[in-house]
Amino acid sequence: MKKIKVDIPFLISIVILVVAGYLIFASASLGLLSKQPAKYANVAFNQTFFGLFLGSVACFFASRFDYKKYRKYAFYIFVASIIATLLVFVPHIGIGHGGAQRWIYVGPLSFQPSELLKIGFIMYFAAWLASIKDKADTLKYGLIPFVLIIGVVGAVLLAQPDTDTFLIIAFAGLAMYLSGGGRWKYIFIIAIIGVIGIGALAMTRPYVKSRITTFFHPENNAQGSGYQIQQSLIAIGSGGMFGRGFGQSIQKFNVLPEPIGDSIFAVAGEEFGFVGAIGIVALFVFFAFRGLKIAGQIADSFGRLMVVGIVILIVSQAFVNIGAMVGVLPLSGITLPFISHGGTALFMTLAEVGIILNISKNKKA
Repeated sequence: MKKIKVDIPFLISIVILVVAGYLIFASASLGLLSKQPAKYANVAFNQTFFGLFLGSVACFFASRFDYKKYRKYAFYIFVASIIATLLVFVPHIGIGHGGAQRWIYVGPLSFQPSELLKIGFIMYFAAWLASIKDKADTLKYGLIPFVLIIGVVGAVLLAQPDTDTFLIIAFAGLAMYLSGGGRWKYIFIIAIIGVIGIGALAMTRPYVKSRITTFFHPENNAQGSGYQIQQSLIAIGSGGMFGRGFGQSIQKFNVLPEPIGDSIFAVAGEEFGFVGAIGIVALFVFFAFRGLKIAGQIADSFGRLMVVGIVILIVSQAFVNIGAMVGVLPLSGITLPFISHGGTALFMTLAEVGIILNISKNKKA
């Protein structure tokens, strides 16, 4: 009997993203080395060991674990991810930074439990849509449950506050809902509610209003809220067509905010130029194309919806980050998957794509 293999083109796209991402991170982190050598050692270790090494191990085992078994425990996984995310509010466990409670301590380590919530939501919502079969286009079984489930996620994340992660999860949920048979008119209703909700957040949360205002008028406060986008555009623009060369970025040294975080695309643009920046975009486009093609070849609705959710989750986060760095979207604080610093984020991203690889073994001939 012929052994069923994972989708090779999709696997190749993952390998390229991981290798390119680690090299870009290694270069961007040199700015941190020049200022805080001790912190650099910790950051480099977390990214290399917990993110790259353990993430690759997680990807391997996830690619070999039968994804259908997740369906039975999807609700419990979702509840566990909610509880883990709520731990950020527990004194001496949760970590506050920059006015937000988004991290928890596990022994000497810290991680962002919202990464668990992302996959927990996708698993449970995929299981729900698969269980109702052709009823996703109804109000009772489709729209209302979706609003309730995403409402629970929103309540937890907006309390931190982590508006960006909530919007990314909501976008992935919308894609799953539509793929599962949801009506377009309900999508429009949800979109209208979303716009109203963002407006309400802008009125009640100054940092949201500041991001929107800065997006339209970044020049008004070039040394304040508009500083990051101004420096990002300078970095990308100075890269020209082919860039300054690997490791040659100037902006990452004491100028560009968060060069290993949400500004890392600007570092890549400066070092590899327009060609390199387009190359990164093309990698994510191919990742999305191949991932959604896999989804279209899966007969099992649970597996198909899981693939849609994970692919849209990763790609939408990537393009929100890139869009913010080139000034076509408001700054979000969202990091670039596979590339930005974050051992937990890279670990979970690799585990998620491992699930897709396992699902790809079940493609229709």
